[in-house]
Amino acid sequence: MTTYIMLINWTEQGVRDVRSSPKRLDAAKKQLGDMGGAFKAFYLTMGEFDMVTVVEAPDDAVIARFALLLGGGGSVRTRTLKAFPEFAYREIIASLG
Repeated sequence: MTTYIMLINWTEQGVRDVRSSPKRLDAAKKQLGDMGGAFKAFYLTMGEFDMVTVVEAPDDAVIARFALLLGGGGSVRTRTLKAFPEFAYREIIASLG
């Protein structure tokens, strides 16, 4: 499984219905699970982004579909970062020669 960090902001629609946000989070967790992925962490944040998640998915196509489905709901906009764990980071750096 590949790890991704998703940076999330509420849209105006999402903020207007913020009280439903926990239900939307539960639905998103189920949706990603049905796609073969999983939420590893979720944070409400202060600053540039409203929420941050750490998720896993089988491949880039799955996380792309998931991000498109989230955005299509109209309540959030996402930015997705592919994350390399420390061992992969070390291998990448070592391969530089």
